[in-house]
Amino acid sequence: MLQGQVALVTGAARGIGKAVAARLQAEGATVVINDVLEAELHGVMAEGIGSDAIVADVSVRAEVQAMVDRVVERFGRLDILVNNAGVEPKASVLELTDEQWNRAVAVNLNGTFLGTQIAARHMVARGGGGRIIQISSIAAKNFLPNCANYCASKAGVNGFTREAARELAQYGITVNAVCPGVIETEMTAAARANPAMMEKWMREIPAKRLGQSDEVAAFVAFLASPAAGYITGQSLNIDGGKVPW
Repeated sequence: MLQGQVALVTGAARGIGKAVAARLQAEGATVVINDVLEAELHGVMAEGIGSDAIVADVSVRAEVQAMVDRVVERFGRLDILVNNAGVEPKASVLELTDEQWNRAVAVNLNGTFLGTQIAARHMVARGGGGRIIQISSIAAKNFLPNCANYCASKAGVNGFTREAARELAQYGITVNAVCPGVIETEMTAAARANPAMMEKWMREIPAKRLGQSDEVAAFVAFLASPAAGYITGQSLNIDGGKVPW
């Protein structure tokens, strides 16, 4: 489905990012993986996932520019960008520090902007066409305790996605956001170990189970495919029905 395509997946050392990279590769794409976790990133490469691994901080413009330049120089093009890298520093509104707020915005929102802009500039310069997929969260639409910074940053991702999609549609570039619910990843491990939290989730999720990274990855692969060419500007939930909008 994605033969001949070159994809870049940020935050691919673990969890959803790793699953997305594996799925895009299985669909035939040449995949470049990125993270700041160097040892884990190269461990993913050792598993046979990815044709190149780039350690870079998505919140730093120079590093994102160098990363996209390297992909294009080595593989000749960039067709698919998955902005997955994210952080979730937890604290109540009353206790949030400037550092916690700024870090969530820098990685989750600014990182999405930088990746989208720099990748889109390449896509436009080469004649247009491409897929940009943001990994957002249902936290952009729903309550998440002690995560005002995360919720705000992900809501920003969804808003940015809508406008970027409108502006880039004329170049044949689609831009969509995927909003996972509670997925079994390292990020949710601590909460999943709490029986009270699991009980709460089972009350709130109509599907009565947690999601899997592979399920998110399958949807990302669809959005990256030719079959999704008329879908753009959307923020789509993968959450077992937890958030009905």
